[in-house]
Amino acid sequence: MKLAGRVSQVTPSITLAIAAKAKAMKGEGIDVCSFSAGEPDFDTPAHIKAAAQKALDEGKTKYGPAAGEPKLREAIARKLQNENGLAYKAENVIVTNGGKHSLFNLMLAAIEPGDEVIIPAPYWLSYPEMVTLAGGISVIIPTDATTGYKITPEQLRKSLTPKTKLFILNSPSNPTGMVYTPEEIKALAEVVVEADIFVVSDEIYEKILYDGATHLCIGSLGEEIFARTIVSNGFAKGYSMTGWRIGYLAGPIDVIKATSTIQSHSTSNVCTFAQYGAIAALESSQDCVEQMRQAFAKRRQVMLERLNAIPGLTCPKPDGAFYLFPDISKTGLKSLQFCDALLEEEQVAAIPGIAFGADDNIRLSYATDMATIEKGMDRLEKFVKSRI
Repeated sequence: MKLAGRVSQVTPSITLAIAAKAKAMKGEGIDVCSFSAGEPDFDTPAHIKAAAQKALDEGKTKYGPAAGEPKLREAIARKLQNENGLAYKAENVIVTNGGKHSLFNLMLAAIEPGDEVIIPAPYWLSYPEMVTLAGGISVIIPTDATTGYKITPEQLRKSLTPKTKLFILNSPSNPTGMVYTPEEIKALAEVVVEADIFVVSDEIYEKILYDGATHLCIGSLGEEIFARTIVSNGFAKGYSMTGWRIGYLAGPIDVIKATSTIQSHSTSNVCTFAQYGAIAALESSQDCVEQMRQAFAKRRQVMLERLNAIPGLTCPKPDGAFYLFPDISKTGLKSLQFCDALLEEEQVAAIPGIAFGADDNIRLSYATDMATIEKGMDRLEKFVKSRI
């Protein structure tokens, strides 16, 4: 069969490929220290699993509304009102098969051939691919450590053209862990309103913050920016529910109706009984979230100190998520070559920065146990010293 041309335009996920290779090596009995996974290593909290089990026992195993269970949509709307200052109702929310799916639905619903989407780099690797599949054009805006890997209002303004449709904002960031301050968010909001474009705010890591950093949703800053904001979020990172595949999109009703139509012809509803676990996640104690956050904070400190003690590597301190994004340029290796050699020689799995639009960096996840971090950093130090 001759495949559609769009397939050749999309790059397979490097993160998933390296994670799969590391798992295969572990399956062969090789001692691999994996810093590649973009998921918490904790089990889903017991009360969330119990709620899903109860839903199973009650027979909640049938088809449901394509846009999500009404009770979950209502719970998400309340969460967005109470925690994020967004005046959404249930009709402004669609439940999707993970946060990634919410963004994919949005691109299909909003982007037409030739539309431009502004994406700051480093970026989560799936953003440009989604834009490509929708027929749009990704306008990549490079950032670096001097600005904390964050786009400035001046950069955003200069990148605007008559074809600009959407701006993607990700804070806390994957892969850098950086968090935009409230002042920085306000400055970007002013540009979005002036340009009369839309912004999608990817907030999947909003609950994982450190050192007093605060998360401010750009849509909460007034009626004009609220009307131009679409929020993508989910339960994977904050509640360690990666395999549950429950995300959501919130925004103007016409956008949500359009994504619901698309979803009705692709996946239909998200797993029915799993959605009841998500309701429990939102409506029960948030102590489990804080316990995981505190564990991540300790791991971050240990890995960051070990990393910055390695001659030739530098890494700014992240304010959120569970990633470090060190600069490896002094090793003389580009990111893919670096990560391939690191895995083969020292059995340490990391993600090449080229996947995120930054070939002089690698991404290290500290969503793993402390023993693995210590052993893996020993191996990384040995590897870097052999190259410098």
